[in-house]
Amino acid sequence: MNQNSNHIRPHRCWAEIDLAALERNLRLIRASLPAHIRYVAVVKADAYGHGLHHTAARLMHAGADLFAVANVTEATTLRELGPGWPILLLSPLLPEEDGCLAEYDLAATVSSAEEVSRFDAVGRACGRPVAVHLKIDTGMGRLGVWHEAAPALCARILAAPHLRLAGIFTHFSSPDDDAVFTAEQRQRFLSALARCAGVRPAEIFVHADNSSGLESMPGASPFNAVRVGLLQFGILPHPNSMLAQVHTEPVFSFHTRVGLVKQLPQGTGISYGRTHLLQRDSTVAILCAGYGDGIPRAASNRAQVLIHGQRCPVLGRVTMDQTIVDVTDVPGVQCGDAVVLVGRQGDTEITISEFSRHADTIPWETLCSVTKRVPRLYRTSLGV
Repeated sequence: MNQNSNHIRPHRCWAEIDLAALERNLRLIRASLPAHIRYVAVVKADAYGHGLHHTAARLMHAGADLFAVANVTEATTLRELGPGWPILLLSPLLPEEDGCLAEYDLAATVSSAEEVSRFDAVGRACGRPVAVHLKIDTGMGRLGVWHEAAPALCARILAAPHLRLAGIFTHFSSPDDDAVFTAEQRQRFLSALARCAGVRPAEIFVHADNSSGLESMPGASPFNAVRVGLLQFGILPHPNSMLAQVHTEPVFSFHTRVGLVKQLPQGTGISYGRTHLLQRDSTVAILCAGYGDGIPRAASNRAQVLIHGQRCPVLGRVTMDQTIVDVTDVPGVQCGDAVVLVGRQGDTEITISEFSRHADTIPWETLCSVTKRVPRLYRTSLGV
């Protein structure tokens, strides 16, 4: 349902999700890739805080080829949108979750021989093959079989009568800041893949790259898919990414309202611990949001917000339900005024990257930290 300004006025704090921008972003990203590259939409962690149901439905409409999630709970929520869409579980399954692979038609990530046996048993019990993606550890040190042992594990998967190899992939540990090691990881993966006898890369998903490091598409590379997470939401993880030239739009914005405006004299201590002392007689605004909504305490005395299109600094510690800002130089601020925490107001913008820097964190964590008490309002019109 469309949300206009009349609908959002009752909210004290809210996030706006522009689904039309999300669809435009997918189409732009896809257009920048070779035609044979398949689009793996990563929508874990409630679609990075954007809301899994709404965003995945829009990505399905826009033509994503495969969805990747972290766990069974996310996968079952995604499956409720309809049958047929390939869904990859990126995290390991607990033994009691194995049956969900058949029940919800999910693809599992395989890192060990024990998982091959478990998932093959699921396929045997349900009478049809279970799809799996072999993950190869090329230096991340997390999931996946170590690259030197990958061919042997791949052979076990191919020999399992109730498994279907649907993909092979790896994960780069530092694609945004260590090109040398990323190249080494890529070479380890290609070497392991070449030694996996019986695998036809063109018939499965072969993926390694994500929004941060996308270099493997040209030429005769076996890679035929790319995992897209933050970039589809309009956030470029790293400015040197191959996809930096794709001008995606922000999908997420974060808002609150002014709850109180008051005058305080020079020397007044602000908030818990009095970590800020006013250097002049000041007008302050108390915002209707705090760390209980997703404004990190680390943003205390550092972040800025937008009120009447002007930047206003955060004063003192962010508290659970309120944040104090200086509006001395912004005339006419009053109770109920709209405040932008992340997003644009007039000609001024606070990006999620800036907001995250002020909180000593990264956009991934910022998005996941906006709490459940913050309603998500969805804008659906495609516009132009």
